[in-house]
Amino acid sequence: MADRPNVLLFGTGAVGSVYLYLLSKHCDTTAICRSNYAAAKANGFTIHSPQIFGETLHFNPRVARTCAEATTLDVGSPAKPFDYIVICSKVTPNTIPALIAPAVTPNHTVIVLLQNGINIEAEYTAAFPTNPIISGVVYLPVTQTSPGVIQHGDIERLELGAYPSSASSAPTTRFAELIQAGGGTAEVWDDVQFKRWAKLLVNGSWNPICALTRSSDVRFMASSAGATDFVFAMMLELVAIAKAHGYANVDEKVARAQLERFKKRIETSKGVGSEPSMLTDVREGRRMEVEAIVGNAVRMAKEKGVDCVRLETVYFLAKGLDEAIGRALKGSK
Repeated sequence: MADRPNVLLFGTGAVGSVYLYLLSKHCDTTAICRSNYAAAKANGFTIHSPQIFGETLHFNPRVARTCAEATTLDVGSPAKPFDYIVICSKVTPNTIPALIAPAVTPNHTVIVLLQNGINIEAEYTAAFPTNPIISGVVYLPVTQTSPGVIQHGDIERLELGAYPSSASSAPTTRFAELIQAGGGTAEVWDDVQFKRWAKLLVNGSWNPICALTRSSDVRFMASSAGATDFVFAMMLELVAIAKAHGYANVDEKVARAQLERFKKRIETSKGVGSEPSMLTDVREGRRMEVEAIVGNAVRMAKEKGVDCVRLETVYFLAKGLDEAIGRALKGSK
């Protein structure tokens, strides 16, 4: 169909595969793949989603190794520019804008950030000042069990908003409609940064704590009498930072609701709990999203003179661990 939007997805791992599948229902899609390139090229993607979509899903998007390569693939005559570039990769500061630049058409391509962390959007507005930016918060428990094969859990929720919040909401609404048409959940918020802060209460505390202790959330809570209180104290530091930056609705009530979700896992998970992404990264020897999830929050605290001694301490420790992983990956001592 001539009117099908042309979508490029950068970072087609577990999360990216699910959203590319939903978009493929009504869009022409291209996947940028790295470690799973050969499998995706030969066999496409398979998503096992018995709890949400009720079936095993399979699709075969166009596949490329880089955005520059993606612009050379046969996408019709004349070649269509990409209407959307959806970024689902880890946040690696000052890296991704240059990688996606060959596929960005000024004044046209909408850049969608489905990534973790806070204050991650500014480098995109600086690199692409004429392109709409959509910021997204994802709740999607997924694992790539083998290259191109995805296991999906019990949630699929996407919260979207224009960046900055004063920008037109029309591109965000259109993108949300594409996700919804594909069978997914997408909510549009006037200011999605509130939702980013709400999720950061979880990511900014549990992710580095579990990575540093090599423990699941439930096992950390059971490790000592004060462990759960320590997590909540970190959440309250993040609440104070959010409030200092104008988000008064990120309050103790929101933090307590987030903590209660994890307390319930003590019973439902039979003492095992879940392993957040940073812990998985450490176990598999991969770099972590320390700066986006923890470092940016610490720097935003300093901007406003907010005390965050626990968060800052955990940041220094997690940063040291991440640098050690980086050295190991380079083969140095």
